[in-house]
Amino acid sequence: MNSIDISPQPTSLKEALGEPYLQLQLTQNVLATLPMEHAQEALVVAADTLTPIPNMPAAVLGLLNRRSRVFWVVDLSQVLGLSAYRTNVQQYNIILVRVGNRPLGLVVPEVEGVRRFSAAAVRSPVGAVAPAMVPFLRGCIPQQQDILLVLDPEAIIKAAVSTPNF
Repeated sequence: MNSIDISPQPTSLKEALGEPYLQLQLTQNVLATLPMEHAQEALVVAADTLTPIPNMPAAVLGLLNRRSRVFWVVDLSQVLGLSAYRTNVQQYNIILVRVGNRPLGLVVPEVEGVRRFSAAAVRSPVGAVAPAMVPFLRGCIPQQQDILLVLDPEAIIKAAVSTPNF
C-alpha cells in the first residue's frame, strides 16, 4: 500500500531552514540565541574602551563610543542571573543589539556563530529555567543534555532603559 504525505510543506526556503539566530555561550553549560533581526554587530573591544559609570548596578559595565554613537554596555550573564563575566579581562565580546531606535551592548563570553531553527521548536521557559531568567526569554529549546535559551532583546533593552535594576 502506498501512502501520500499530506503534511504541510514549507512555503519558502526561509521556513524550511528556520529563522537565523546568533548563538552565544554564556557559561560553560549555558547556551543562548539572539534573533539576528536585532543583532547589529558583533565586535571585540579592549576593556579600557568602556567608560565605567559610578553608582550603577554591577551588570552595567559602562558606556562604549562606537562610530560616533554611545551605547550602554551590560553583562548579559548577570542580567540573566548567571555568574558575572570575568572582570580581569583585557577585551570584551560585545553584541550590539537594537530594538526600534534603542541600542544596547551585550557582553558575552563567546559568540559561536549563526544557528537556524523554526519558531515551532521554541517552548515555554517556565519551569525549565530559573524564574529570574523568564522575563528576558522568548522561550527555550530542550537539547539532549541542556537547554538552549532564546533571548528576548526587547525585554532586555526595556529593563536596561527603564532603570538598570539587574
